[in-house]
Amino acid sequence: MHVTLVALAASVVAYAPVTRPGVRAHALGGGGQRLAAGLAGWEAQDTAGRGLYGMGCASCHGRDGRGGERGTNVAFTVAVPDFTDCSFSSREPDADWIAVVHEGGPVRGFDSTMPSFAEAFTVEEMQAIIDYVRSFCGESAWPRGELNLPRALHTEKAYPEDEAVTTMSADVDGPGRVVNELVYERRFGARSQIEIGVPFGAAEAPSGGWEAGLGDIGLGVKHTVWHSLAGGTIFSLGGEVVVPTGSESAGLGTGTLVFEPYAAFGQILGSAGFVQLLAGVELPADTDKAAREAVWRGVAGWTLAQDRGFGRSWTPMVEVLGSRDLEGGAKAAWDLVPQLQVSLNTRQHVLANIGVRMPVTDADVRSTTLVVYILWDWFDGGLFSGW
Repeated sequence: MHVTLVALAASVVAYAPVTRPGVRAHALGGGGQRLAAGLAGWEAQDTAGRGLYGMGCASCHGRDGRGGERGTNVAFTVAVPDFTDCSFSSREPDADWIAVVHEGGPVRGFDSTMPSFAEAFTVEEMQAIIDYVRSFCGESAWPRGELNLPRALHTEKAYPEDEAVTTMSADVDGPGRVVNELVYERRFGARSQIEIGVPFGAAEAPSGGWEAGLGDIGLGVKHTVWHSLAGGTIFSLGGEVVVPTGSESAGLGTGTLVFEPYAAFGQILGSAGFVQLLAGVELPADTDKAAREAVWRGVAGWTLAQDRGFGRSWTPMVEVLGSRDLEGGAKAAWDLVPQLQVSLNTRQHVLANIGVRMPVTDADVRSTTLVVYILWDWFDGGLFSGW
């Protein structure tokens, strides 16, 4: 989804009782003691979660993970997800699945038809069930949701995503300049993504007043070439073609086509930390209008969650941005961007991030910039759903 809640998993484990990994009574469809007795038999047959799933989940979700049949063993009309659909079942981290099983559907803005199993299963048993549910997707090509690290303000992440993002940047010193960008990203296949970015804005003209216009539109593609859940690692290659649609007089365009190949890397650190790195080059078709540049970016952050790990997520991050003109011996330009991302709704698929881009080099001639985005992970539901 949206954000990596590794911290949520750590909080859930801390909250779980430290008694034996058995089943606690839960009044579900005739009494928790009957469920517990049945589960004991299933556990003897299969300790990997299949038995727990069969007794606690299969009546609604189906033995094969495709959902129970309406009018037979399912008495409700709410749509049940298909766990065999890898596009659906691979996207969310275990922590979000545990949250829904532990607290019930409303904890993530879903229907209350999905009950809480906090009194039926220990967290260890929930994890065993989720491990079994993961087996319904038989394709290893799909990167797991744990690798979908929080989106920084400037560093492209390696995970292929379905997102819509609107970003505003405003200079807080020097000549006035405000730039907005709308980015649409769409995943295709297990590992790939296409995107389009449309910037527009306004800047103070040298002669006075403000001049507004469209920026240079970018068309991009990204493909994950390596991912490892065990190692907490994801690596992708991508590229963007920036079309000269922008207003040069307003400072919103270069006036030439620019090719921007890059490599992106993400790494989970410990229970809640992460780093992401990007390296690339900007190659203009006309070097008289724009210089060839090498760019590198990195971000480190840590995700925390409220309400025993089940609630709103907060992710403080620090980005380091660097670039260098490849023509001659120009020195590198460096920027520092402290920022804070926060989930806005219960489903956590609408997020906001605010930060300040501060020049480290040439600070006397380069402006400090306030940057804000609103992100909508549209695969997880409508913009106004899950609040």
